[in-house]
Amino acid sequence: FYHKLGDPQEKDALVWEDREHPLRYVGAGTTEDEKFLFLILSEGTSGSELYIKDLAKKDAAFDLLVKGFAYDSAPIEVVDGKVLVYTNEDAPNFRVVAVDPKNPGKENWQTVIPEQPEVLNGAGTSGGYMFTNYLKDANSKIFQHKLDGTVIREIELPALGSAGGFGGKRDERTLFYTFTSFTYPPTIYKFDPATGASEVFRTSEVKFDPAGYETKQVFYTSKDGTKVPMFIVHKKGLKLDGKNPTFLTAYGGFNIPITPGFSAANIILLENGGVFAEPNLRGGGEYGEAWHKAGMLDKKQNVFDDFIAAAEYLVKEKYTSKDRLAIAGGSNGGLLVGAVMTQRPELFGVAFPAVGVMDMLRYHKFTVGWGWAVEYGSSDSEKDFPYLYAYSPLHNFKDGACYPATMVTTADHDDRVVPAHSFKFAATLQEKQACAKPVVIRIETRSGHGSSNITKAIESLTDQWSFMFYNMGVTPIYK
Repeated sequence: FYHKLGDPQEKDALVWEDREHPLRYVGAGTTEDEKFLFLILSEGTSGSELYIKDLAKKDAAFDLLVKGFAYDSAPIEVVDGKVLVYTNEDAPNFRVVAVDPKNPGKENWQTVIPEQPEVLNGAGTSGGYMFTNYLKDANSKIFQHKLDGTVIREIELPALGSAGGFGGKRDERTLFYTFTSFTYPPTIYKFDPATGASEVFRTSEVKFDPAGYETKQVFYTSKDGTKVPMFIVHKKGLKLDGKNPTFLTAYGGFNIPITPGFSAANIILLENGGVFAEPNLRGGGEYGEAWHKAGMLDKKQNVFDDFIAAAEYLVKEKYTSKDRLAIAGGSNGGLLVGAVMTQRPELFGVAFPAVGVMDMLRYHKFTVGWGWAVEYGSSDSEKDFPYLYAYSPLHNFKDGACYPATMVTTADHDDRVVPAHSFKFAATLQEKQACAKPVVIRIETRSGHGSSNITKAIESLTDQWSFMFYNMGVTPIYK
């Protein structure tokens, strides 16, 4: 429906209806000049089909632009009558093509920005230019192009980290973008597309001196020999004696790249001599579709092996010890934590599985879980059942095992990953725990798949750090 702000709901106009496929995800957006409407359809968390409608023609139908759900595609803008489309069809690292709405067949596509060795993480237009965001080992590289794809310049960023923005209309003469990294609070920059000059527009006021900390990126070896990158952040001059409280977190799924970002919550850890570590596991989008496919469906165990290898690296290199190693992850990352702590319970001292998908045999039977089957597989499939059962956290507890001190977290109104996953996991873990390490569940009320406001977020983080430091035998200093 199209709803105009301020109008009563009964005036809403029906834009699209598909009674034959009621479970499809539907997204929509207009071109910059609002002359065309795009429709993005998907049947799960991967793959999209695109349609376009000319809004100048009353009662015009939606015309198919990109057919099928086997690849990820997104419209960018209409330029000279053709639609710029960001896609990984025939380009696992993504490219930009021009599609003629009158002749949209793939054989008529024109490549505007070809696929590169580095993954193209996004593209957009503003100020009469196109901007692309590439990932080099999970760090942003931003390029400015002419609308025909010709490169004008690479935009100089202040450090290794994550950049985004550059939105605006075609006649804009000043654009804005953001930059952040693990020790660089989010900063907004003003950008002149004519000269390529950047200047700070607004900074975040944080009582934190990044000069006292360092970020390094290491490449460690996973179980099958694959090299996996990991960011490690800590105080400069930190003694590597195996005693540092360490917080290891990751995601590893759904082709989502995890890039450097500042978190004020991590200051508590770092100021207390702690180590923050974040590996870029297979299943994510840091290295394109091949990296994603290496960690999905029957290859999901690779993700867990990558995370376990990261933990072993941190212990071997004496950043920490098993007893002072905490692991954390949310949603698909909660599944990750649940899987590795059941596979290698002795490797971790503390675990924080948050809003995790813990029952891999029944997840698709609750709310929107069916949409994840393209990523995980389904226990309804004879082919998929064995590998799902092999790692499903709920079904792989061992009798007599000592599991890490664990705080399971969920929310009573989470309709994405229903709290039943966490309830069953926590109850079974409490039953199976064979040592004195505590197992608790923290249930946020009146919240969903994440904290609903800043107060709840602060309370949750306070409980997290308190639980971690206490179970590591560390007395923290709060400033």
